[in-house]
Amino acid sequence: MEKTWAELSPEEKREQRFKLWLSPPGVSFASPQAEKAYKERVTRFTKAFKVQKPDRVPVILPTMASYPAYYAGTDLLTVMYDYEKLTNAWLKFLKDFEQDMDTFVPPAMVPPGKALESVDYKLYKWPGHGIAGNTTSYQCVEGEWMKADEYDALIKDPSDFWLRIYMPRVFGAFKAFTQLPPWTSFEEIAIQSFVPFGMPDVQAGFQALLEAGRESLKWLGAVGVVAGAAAAAGFPGIMAGLAKAPFDTLGDTLRGTQGIMMDMFQRPEKLHAAMERIVPLTISSAVSAVTPGGAPLVIMPLHKGADSFMSIKQYETFYWPTFKKVVMALVNEGITPILFAEGSYNNRLDIIGDFPKGTVAWYFDQTDIFKAKEKIGDRCCILGNIPTSLLMTGKPQQVKEYCRKLIEVCGKDGGYILAGGASIDEGNPENLRAMMAAAKEYGVY
Repeated sequence: MEKTWAELSPEEKREQRFKLWLSPPGVSFASPQAEKAYKERVTRFTKAFKVQKPDRVPVILPTMASYPAYYAGTDLLTVMYDYEKLTNAWLKFLKDFEQDMDTFVPPAMVPPGKALESVDYKLYKWPGHGIAGNTTSYQCVEGEWMKADEYDALIKDPSDFWLRIYMPRVFGAFKAFTQLPPWTSFEEIAIQSFVPFGMPDVQAGFQALLEAGRESLKWLGAVGVVAGAAAAAGFPGIMAGLAKAPFDTLGDTLRGTQGIMMDMFQRPEKLHAAMERIVPLTISSAVSAVTPGGAPLVIMPLHKGADSFMSIKQYETFYWPTFKKVVMALVNEGITPILFAEGSYNNRLDIIGDFPKGTVAWYFDQTDIFKAKEKIGDRCCILGNIPTSLLMTGKPQQVKEYCRKLIEVCGKDGGYILAGGASIDEGNPENLRAMMAAAKEYGVY
C-alpha cells in the first residue's frame, strides 16, 4: 500500500520533491535540448545540495536584484512601474546569458511600485519615493512598528495584532483599520460588528487593498512570463519562497534594531514567548510556498544573527533555538533551506552545522568560507562568497582567479555552489561570464 505524504520520512519527502523538480508538471520545453539541459542543471544542483559530487560545480549568478534592468539599459524606477519593460529586460538577460548560467532568477524581488503607492507603504523607500530616482535599489525603513508593551497582544492573537495594530502603522491607507472589531467578536447577530465597515475611511482602506491586489496581479503576470520562458529554455528556478528567523521577524518587521536589542536585556521572557509564537506561522507560510514541481528550496535571509550584532552567548540564547526549529521543520517536510548568512558568521561555525547531512545549504556573504568548508562542509552544502566589490569593479581575470580558488578549496569532494556574496545591481557583465567560465574550466569532477 502506498504511503501517504504524512507517512513518508523526511528523506523520502526530499527525494519526491527533487524528483518532481527534475520532471516538473506543466512545463513545455522549447526543445529536447532544453529539456536535457534542464535535467542536467537540476541534477547538478540536487547533488550539490546533498553534499555529493555533481558533474561540475554549479553556479548562481548574483543577479537576484535589479541587475538585468541596468544590463538592458533601463533602471529600477522604470521597471517597478512599467511591467513590459520589466519583462523585456529580464528576457534580454536570459537570452544573452543562456550559455553562462545554471539557473535563472525572474524579477520576483522587484516590487510593483503602483501597488506600494496605493497602500502608502512605509517600510520601503524606493526610487522617486523617499530616495533619488536614479538609486539602484529600494531601501527598508527601520522603525518601532510594534511598541515594547504590545508583546502580549502579538502573542495572544497574531492575526488580530497584524490587522488592527501593525498594518495601520506600516500602510498609511489602512490607518482606519484600528476602528475594526476583532474578528472573534462576531456572533450570530452580527449587525453591530458590521458598522465600522460602513465608515468612509475604513472603506477607503479596503479600496486601496483591492487596488494593490489588482496591480500585484498585473506584476505577477509579468514575472510569470519571465519564469515560464526561463523554464522552457531549460533553466530551473532556485527559490520557491522566503522565510525568516523568528528573531529577525521581530527585529526587522516589528520592534526594529534598537527595540529588539533593548528587549534582550529588559524583557527576554516576552521576546522568547513571541518568537515561539511566530515559529509555527513561519513554518506554515514557508511550506505552503513550495509547490509540486517547483524548486524545493526556501531562502532564509539572516539579518541579525551576524557576528557584529550579538555575542555568541546571545546567539545561542535568543537566535539559534527558534531559528533551528523553523529550519528543521522545513527539513522534515523535505524542503532544503538556503540559509543566507549576511555579514560574517565566523564565530558561529561551531554551532550552525548541527543539521542532518545534506539537508541545508549555507550561503555565505563575508564569512571565511574556507574555514566554513573545514568546519561544516562535510554536512552542509555551502555557497558564496565572491565579494560584491570584486564583481562590480574588478576585472574578469581577477574574478576568474578568485573563483578558481573557491572551487579548488570549497568544491573539493562536492557540496559547493559558486555564487556571489550578495546580489549586485550594476557591474561588468563579463565578470558574470568569468564566473561560469571558471566553473567550466576548474569545477569539473
